[in-house]
Order: sequence, then structure tokens, then C-alpha cells
Amino acid sequence: MESRNTELSIAFAGGGTGGHIYPGLAIISCLQKTFPCRVFWIGSSITDRKIVEEAGLKFYGIPAGKLRRNFSFKNFMDIFRVMGGFFAAHKILKKERPELIFSKGGFVSVPPVIAAASLKIPVFSHESDLSPGLATKINLRYTEKLFVPYKESIVFYPPGKRDKLDVSGNPVRQEFKNADRAKGRAFLGIGAKEPVLLVLGGSTGSLEINRLIQESLPEISKYYTVVHQTGYNEEKIPDTSVKYKPFSYFRDELAHIIAAADLIICRGGAGTIWECAFLKKPMIIIPLTGKGTRGDQVENARVFESTGAAVSLHDDKTAERLSAAVAGFASGGQGIKAAAISEFIRQDASEYIAREIINRVRR
Repeated sequence: MESRNTELSIAFAGGGTGGHIYPGLAIISCLQKTFPCRVFWIGSSITDRKIVEEAGLKFYGIPAGKLRRNFSFKNFMDIFRVMGGFFAAHKILKKERPELIFSKGGFVSVPPVIAAASLKIPVFSHESDLSPGLATKINLRYTEKLFVPYKESIVFYPPGKRDKLDVSGNPVRQEFKNADRAKGRAFLGIGAKEPVLLVLGGSTGSLEINRLIQESLPEISKYYTVVHQTGYNEEKIPDTSVKYKPFSYFRDELAHIIAAADLIICRGGAGTIWECAFLKKPMIIIPLTGKGTRGDQVENARVFESTGAAVSLHDDKTAERLSAAVAGFASGGQGIKAAAISEFIRQDASEYIAREIINRVRR
């Protein structure tokens, strides 16, 4: 007769982007430091699997249908994928019998959360953005506790559900807690006192940001050496008369490079801006706008800008505006306040959420 695995286990679910995976891994790292347990992940994509398995965790793949707010014939096909995801997740959870499931969001998290509720497994969730995405709105019905990043987030939730909310901040990966400015500068080949402007457009780059940098480079390089993550397959700016260092992609050295920067230009993704804030870095945020986004990056940028922690270029994305913002900060006239940046990082969200999970499991 097969013996039953008596080791306590906790399930994590979510994916679709690294922004859903990496914060979950940060929580798991804190969790396993103080609480002996087995953790497994339920996700969908090949990318999700790669990231999770490289972290040494068991990964279960399930079918996943995309959740859309607008009408599309694809919604009919995706209903069957969501149903398939539910039954696959139900089977996994019934077999593994975790004490709790933690949802990090994304459309793939919905079937496991509903399956967990049907099995009476407690559900905790986390939303990284100022306002909830569709997956979080659905999951909230089944969630005991939802961690949100900002106190300003609370107004975006129904009054009858606000007792479930816990303002935690956003989890930050361990490498950012160990970030070293000197190591970053050594990697870049830049002296200790040379002003550095870091431009981050994500792993695939940003055509919009790359265009703005190309147009404004002669001006902004007067003040800084510009370190630019361009993304793969992006044409590098060949002008050698300016202080410019292009890189296709940063890997394990990213935290050190952010620590080495004096000013950062970036998108408004929740993970990126929170990691920069964790390292007390002033930001000029150029959020993603237009079709294909629900406006979450604009909201994230605005909440930082409203407290003086960043400048947001959500409504004036021109080289002239960007150059003026950079020049203003370089001259000391730009209103980005170090104290305001610190306001967002009142606690280590990874450790806080891990403690809350442990407390719930021990209850």
C-alpha cells in the first residue's frame, strides 16, 4: 500500500508574466526559511514552468483561458479551457492536499482558486497593482485575505469586501535586499562618482522608450552616463559622441545595476517600480498606455507621483518633456523626494506575507 506523504504543503498559483511569478518566489523564499513545508506551483505557460523549476519547485501545468473584458469569439473557446483548468487543478489539489493556496494573480490563478474553495482549502491572494485586475476581482469571492500594495488601493474594492484587505506592499526578490552599488558600477565599468541614468524597458525592450531615448540622448547625456536596457533585437544607438552604454538584457546583475543608478527611467509595472523604490531610487515613469492595457501602469505611476516619489510621463510622452524632467532632476529642481520614496517601503512585504501564511496554517 502506498504511504501517504505527511509533509505539510502549500500551493502557489498564478503566472502569465514574471510579474506574477517573481513576487511569489520572494514570498516562498521567506516562508521556507522559517517554516518547514513543501511548496508547489500551479501555472500554465512554458515560461512560468522554466522560472519556477529553476527555483527548485515542483510545477504543475494546467489549461488556462484568457479572461477578457471585451466581447470576443475567443471567449467561447476559453470557457472550455477555464473549465479544463478547474478540473485539472481540482485533481492536483485533491491529491496534494495543501494546507493553503496562495494566488499571485493572472488568469491562470482563477481555476485553482475556485477548485481550492470547492475543496475547502483556505485561499490567500496578492494584487500588485493599485487597482484589481479581473482575475483578482473573481478570486476575491473565494479569498480569505487579499494583500494589496497601497492604502490608496482600498477604495477600488467593494465596501463589503474590504474586511478581507491587508495593506502589505509588494514582495521584493532576495537579490534586491543584497543589491550592491559597487558591484553594479564594476559590471558597467563606471566610476564611483559618475552620474548614471538607467533606462529599463523590460526584457523585450520598449519601442516607445527606445525612441524617446534616441531622440533625447544628446540632451540627457550632458548630465548622465545613460545605461540602456534596449531589449533583444533592438538596434543600438551608434553615436559614440555621447555617454551611452546599451545592453540587450540584464540578468542576475540587475539588482546591482539598479543600486548603481542615480536616476531611473522605466515603465510603470508594479514589480519594477517597487524594486526601484525599495532601493530608494528616484524614477521618471513612462507607463504603458493605449489598447491592450487596463491602465494599471498609469495608476501605479500616478500614485507614486502624487506623493512626490516619482515623475510620470503618462500624458506627455515627448523627448522634450523627458529631457526637461532629466535636466530638472540633475539640477536639483525636480520634485522627486527621497523621503516620499521611503513612504512606500514601510515593511518587507515578502516576510510579512510569509508570516501571515504561517499564522493561518498553524491556526
